[in-house]
Amino acid sequence: MSAASICSFTLKGPAGNLEALLNLGADSATHAALVAHPHPMFGGTLHNKVVFHAMKALNSFGWPVLRFNFRGTGLSQGKHDHGRGEVDDVRAALDWLDHEFHLPLIFGGFSFGSAVGLQAACPDKRVQALIGLGLPVAPVQGRNYDFSYLKTCTKPKLFVSGSYDQFGAPAQLQAVVDALAEPRKLVIIPGADHFFEGRLPLMREAIEAWVRETIPR
Repeated sequence: MSAASICSFTLKGPAGNLEALLNLGADSATHAALVAHPHPMFGGTLHNKVVFHAMKALNSFGWPVLRFNFRGTGLSQGKHDHGRGEVDDVRAALDWLDHEFHLPLIFGGFSFGSAVGLQAACPDKRVQALIGLGLPVAPVQGRNYDFSYLKTCTKPKLFVSGSYDQFGAPAQLQAVVDALAEPRKLVIIPGADHFFEGRLPLMREAIEAWVRETIPR
Protein backbone atom coordinates (compact mmCIF):
# COMPACT_ATOMS: atom_id res chain seq x y z
CA MET A 1 0.00 0.00 0.00
CA SER A 2 1.12 3.57 -0.60
CA ALA A 3 2.20 5.96 2.15
CA ALA A 4 -0.88 8.05 1.38
CA SER A 5 -3.30 5.25 2.36
CA ILE A 6 -5.36 5.75 5.51
CA CYS A 7 -7.12 3.16 7.69
CA SER A 8 -9.93 4.06 10.09
CA PHE A 9 -10.53 1.59 12.92
CA THR A 10 -10.78 1.18 16.69
CA LEU A 11 -8.11 -0.16 19.01
CA LYS A 12 -8.67 -1.65 22.44
CA GLY A 13 -8.05 0.83 25.25
CA PRO A 14 -8.19 0.45 29.03
CA ALA A 15 -11.57 2.22 29.21
CA GLY A 16 -13.05 0.82 26.00
CA ASN A 17 -12.42 1.08 22.28
CA LEU A 18 -10.44 4.09 21.01
CA GLU A 19 -11.22 5.67 17.64
CA ALA A 20 -8.07 5.68 15.50
CA LEU A 21 -6.62 6.61 12.12
CA LEU A 22 -3.49 5.05 10.68
CA ASN A 23 -1.59 6.66 7.83
CA LEU A 24 0.20 3.71 6.32
CA GLY A 25 3.92 3.73 5.65
CA ALA A 26 6.22 2.24 3.07
CA ASP A 27 7.08 -1.46 3.00
CA SER A 28 10.64 -0.42 3.91
CA ALA A 29 9.57 1.63 6.97
CA THR A 30 12.26 1.80 9.65
CA HIS A 31 10.04 3.25 12.40
CA ALA A 32 6.40 3.68 13.39
CA ALA A 33 5.04 6.80 15.04
CA LEU A 34 2.24 7.95 17.31
CA VAL A 35 0.88 11.51 17.58
CA ALA A 36 -1.43 12.46 20.49
CA HIS A 37 -3.96 15.28 20.29
CA PRO A 38 -4.58 18.35 22.51
CA HIS A 39 -7.05 18.71 25.38
CA PRO A 40 -10.40 17.09 24.50
CA MET A 41 -12.31 19.41 26.84
CA PHE A 42 -11.27 22.34 24.64
CA GLY A 43 -12.01 20.82 21.25
CA GLY A 44 -8.91 18.67 20.81
CA THR A 45 -9.28 15.59 18.60
CA LEU A 46 -7.14 13.47 16.31
CA HIS A 47 -8.19 15.82 13.48
CA ASN A 48 -6.45 18.83 15.05
CA LYS A 49 -4.37 20.78 12.49
CA VAL A 50 -1.15 20.59 14.52
CA VAL A 51 -1.57 16.85 14.96
CA PHE A 52 -2.29 16.46 11.24
CA HIS A 53 0.84 18.38 10.20
CA ALA A 54 2.98 16.45 12.68
CA MET A 55 1.60 13.23 11.20
CA LYS A 56 2.43 14.44 7.68
CA ALA A 57 5.99 15.28 8.73
CA LEU A 58 6.59 11.80 10.19
CA ASN A 59 4.73 9.99 7.42
CA SER A 60 6.95 11.75 4.85
CA PHE A 61 9.77 9.42 5.94
CA GLY A 62 7.67 6.41 4.95
CA TRP A 63 6.69 5.61 8.52
CA PRO A 64 3.21 4.44 9.52
CA VAL A 65 1.71 7.08 11.83
CA LEU A 66 -1.11 6.43 14.28
CA ARG A 67 -3.51 9.05 15.62
CA PHE A 68 -6.29 8.26 18.07
CA ASN A 69 -8.97 9.98 20.12
CA PHE A 70 -8.51 9.89 23.88
CA ARG A 71 -11.24 8.25 25.97
CA GLY A 72 -14.56 10.09 25.76
CA THR A 73 -13.54 11.98 22.61
CA GLY A 74 -15.22 11.48 19.24
CA LEU A 75 -16.18 7.83 18.92
CA SER A 76 -13.80 6.67 21.67
CA GLN A 77 -15.47 5.00 24.62
CA GLY A 78 -14.96 5.92 28.26
CA LYS A 79 -14.92 9.23 30.10
CA HIS A 80 -12.35 12.01 30.27
CA ASP A 81 -10.03 11.33 33.23
CA HIS A 82 -8.22 14.68 33.58
CA GLY A 83 -4.92 13.33 32.28
CA ARG A 84 -4.66 10.25 34.48
CA GLY A 85 -6.28 7.48 32.44
CA GLU A 86 -5.17 9.22 29.25
CA VAL A 87 -1.59 8.14 30.01
CA ASP A 88 -2.84 4.56 29.80
CA ASP A 89 -4.59 5.36 26.50
CA VAL A 90 -1.19 6.33 25.08
CA ARG A 91 0.31 3.09 26.39
CA ALA A 92 -2.46 1.14 24.64
CA ALA A 93 -1.73 2.95 21.37
CA LEU A 94 1.99 2.22 21.69
CA ASP A 95 1.17 -1.44 22.38
CA TRP A 96 -0.95 -1.55 19.21
CA LEU A 97 1.82 -0.04 17.07
CA ASP A 98 4.40 -2.43 18.47
CA HIS A 99 2.15 -5.45 17.90
CA GLU A 100 1.35 -4.43 14.32
CA PHE A 101 4.78 -3.33 13.07
CA HIS A 102 7.54 -4.54 15.44
CA LEU A 103 9.51 -1.37 14.66
CA PRO A 104 11.22 1.24 16.86
CA LEU A 105 8.62 3.82 17.88
CA ILE A 106 8.58 7.62 17.77
CA PHE A 107 6.18 9.52 20.02
CA GLY A 108 4.83 13.00 19.32
CA GLY A 109 2.19 14.93 21.20
CA PHE A 110 0.65 18.38 21.05
CA SER A 111 -0.17 20.37 24.21
CA PHE A 112 -2.23 18.06 26.47
CA GLY A 113 -1.18 15.19 24.22
CA SER A 114 2.47 15.90 24.95
CA ALA A 115 1.88 16.46 28.68
CA VAL A 116 0.25 13.06 29.18
CA GLY A 117 1.90 11.15 26.34
CA LEU A 118 5.48 11.86 27.34
CA GLN A 119 4.74 10.22 30.69
CA ALA A 120 3.97 6.97 28.89
CA ALA A 121 6.59 7.23 26.14
CA CYS A 122 9.62 8.33 28.14
CA PRO A 123 10.10 5.09 30.15
CA ASP A 124 8.92 2.82 27.30
CA LYS A 125 11.97 1.01 25.89
CA ARG A 126 10.24 0.59 22.54
CA VAL A 127 10.10 4.37 22.03
CA GLN A 128 13.29 5.69 20.49
CA ALA A 129 12.63 9.45 20.40
CA LEU A 130 10.16 12.04 21.71
CA ILE A 131 8.51 15.16 20.25
CA GLY A 132 6.65 17.71 22.36
CA LEU A 133 4.71 20.39 20.46
CA GLY A 134 3.33 23.37 22.37
CA LEU A 135 4.48 21.88 25.67
CA PRO A 136 2.18 23.46 28.33
CA VAL A 137 4.75 24.60 30.88
CA ALA A 138 2.46 27.39 32.17
CA PRO A 139 -0.67 26.59 34.18
CA VAL A 140 -3.63 25.48 32.05
CA GLN A 141 -7.05 26.01 33.62
CA GLY A 142 -5.33 26.12 37.02
CA ARG A 143 -3.36 22.92 36.48
CA ASN A 144 0.42 22.69 36.43
CA TYR A 145 1.98 19.81 34.52
CA ASP A 146 5.09 18.22 36.01
CA PHE A 147 7.90 17.46 33.55
CA SER A 148 10.57 16.67 36.15
CA TYR A 149 10.63 13.00 35.05
CA LEU A 150 12.19 14.13 31.76
CA LYS A 151 15.33 15.21 33.62
CA THR A 152 16.56 11.62 33.54
CA CYS A 153 15.14 10.70 30.12
CA THR A 154 18.15 10.29 27.83
CA LYS A 155 16.20 9.68 24.62
CA PRO A 156 16.45 12.33 21.87
CA LYS A 157 13.85 15.01 22.58
CA LEU A 158 12.51 17.75 20.31
CA PHE A 159 10.35 20.60 21.60
CA VAL A 160 8.68 23.02 19.20
CA SER A 161 6.64 26.02 20.35
CA GLY A 162 5.62 29.44 19.12
CA SER A 163 7.16 32.69 20.29
CA TYR A 164 3.66 33.80 21.37
CA ASP A 165 2.54 30.51 22.92
CA GLN A 166 -0.07 31.34 25.56
CA PHE A 167 0.83 28.28 27.64
CA GLY A 168 4.60 28.45 27.45
CA ALA A 169 6.54 31.68 27.05
CA PRO A 170 9.90 31.00 25.34
CA ALA A 171 11.94 31.93 28.43
CA GLN A 172 9.85 29.65 30.64
CA LEU A 173 10.06 26.79 28.17
CA GLN A 174 13.80 27.31 27.72
CA ALA A 175 14.30 26.99 31.48
CA VAL A 176 12.38 23.71 31.51
CA VAL A 177 14.28 22.29 28.53
CA ASP A 178 17.68 23.40 29.89
CA ALA A 179 17.07 21.24 32.99
CA LEU A 180 16.45 18.09 30.93
CA ALA A 181 18.84 15.31 30.09
CA GLU A 182 20.65 15.44 26.78
CA PRO A 183 20.06 15.02 23.91
CA ARG A 184 17.44 17.74 23.60
CA LYS A 185 16.52 20.47 21.16
CA LEU A 186 14.18 23.44 21.42
CA VAL A 187 12.84 25.22 18.34
CA ILE A 188 10.87 28.46 18.75
CA ILE A 189 8.78 29.40 15.71
CA PRO A 190 8.75 33.22 15.37
CA GLY A 191 5.31 34.79 15.36
CA ALA A 192 3.49 31.55 16.17
CA ASP A 193 0.89 31.14 18.90
CA HIS A 194 0.06 27.93 20.77
CA PHE A 195 -1.69 26.49 17.71
CA PHE A 196 1.01 27.61 15.23
CA GLU A 197 -1.67 29.54 13.35
CA GLY A 198 -0.20 30.60 10.01
CA ARG A 199 3.09 28.89 10.89
CA LEU A 200 2.21 25.20 10.56
CA PRO A 201 4.57 24.61 7.60
CA LEU A 202 7.46 25.94 9.73
CA MET A 203 6.53 23.58 12.54
CA ARG A 204 6.45 20.68 10.10
CA GLU A 205 9.84 21.68 8.67
CA ALA A 206 11.32 21.76 12.19
CA ILE A 207 10.15 18.19 12.81
CA GLU A 208 11.46 16.94 9.49
CA ALA A 209 14.87 18.61 9.95
CA TRP A 210 15.25 17.12 13.42
CA VAL A 211 14.30 13.65 12.25
CA ARG A 212 16.86 13.81 9.43
CA GLU A 213 19.66 14.81 11.82
CA THR A 214 18.65 12.66 14.80
CA ILE A 215 16.91 9.42 13.89
CA PRO A 216 19.10 6.71 12.33
CA ARG A 217 17.39 5.08 9.35
